[in-house]
Amino acid sequence: MVVADYDEAIQFYTGKLNFVLLEDTVLSETKRWVVVAPKGSPECCLLLAKAANEEQKTRIGNQTGGRVFLFLETDDFHRDYNNMLEKGIFFTRDPKVEPYGTVAVFKDLYGNLWDLVEFW
Repeated sequence: MVVADYDEAIQFYTGKLNFVLLEDTVLSETKRWVVVAPKGSPECCLLLAKAANEEQKTRIGNQTGGRVFLFLETDDFHRDYNNMLEKGIFFTRDPKVEPYGTVAVFKDLYGNLWDLVEFW
């Protein structure tokens, strides 16, 4: 995922979404290999890549043209939804019961859209 700043992205994902920092390796003066993952799910992780040029900067927060492209699955929707609200996460779509489970849409630090979902 393209980010504006490594440290602010790490803080958001670990501090607000309770992800775990799996790796933070300096590759050069301007580039790091930063990987975060939801707790208990190290096989599903995000590489946080700092935008390196002006074109990449235009993608920060809108990597899919405004569509949801990431799904954060939970085993307790209301617990996690309420925790996220308490931490200041902005939800663009309120919780809704669907045939497959309960879902709400939230924005990450940069405005990318995610589904928080508990499947039946």
